[in-house]
Amino acid sequence: MEKYSILVLHGPNLNLLGKREPNLYGSLTLDEINLLLTEEASSLGVTLATLQSNHEGVLVDAIHEAWGIHQGIVINAGAYTHTSVAIRDALLGVKIPAVEVHLSNIYQRESFRHHSYIAPVVIGQISGFGADSYKLGLKAIINYLHSVT
Repeated sequence: MEKYSILVLHGPNLNLLGKREPNLYGSLTLDEINLLLTEEASSLGVTLATLQSNHEGVLVDAIHEAWGIHQGIVINAGAYTHTSVAIRDALLGVKIPAVEVHLSNIYQRESFRHHSYIAPVVIGQISGFGADSYKLGLKAIINYLHSVT
């Protein structure tokens, strides 16, 4: 029986992965990334749920609904990273440990991307490793959960 359930949230425009700026975000599609994550989760003995939305409120609702169901969250909030106090407050409100991930290194990009509203309320941030950012984030949240339970 699996011990943990992890929710992976993908924010706006991530449904365009594989087509949108592959030089920046890589050539894998979101479905391919989710498949890699599902395989990784299975090998680590955890269950995984994934959701992508271009709508801030849908992501906030998913964070709220995770309470009591999932023990950890991996989130790539996309552009909402730099704008959404609502997502920040939802993560803070449910107190589910979370890891923020980004495909690109947000600190090598435009200056407005250097600020994350999410970073102060998650246990850590991983950026710049392409699809591996997600896998590293999944491993990080599982390692964290093992260390506190």
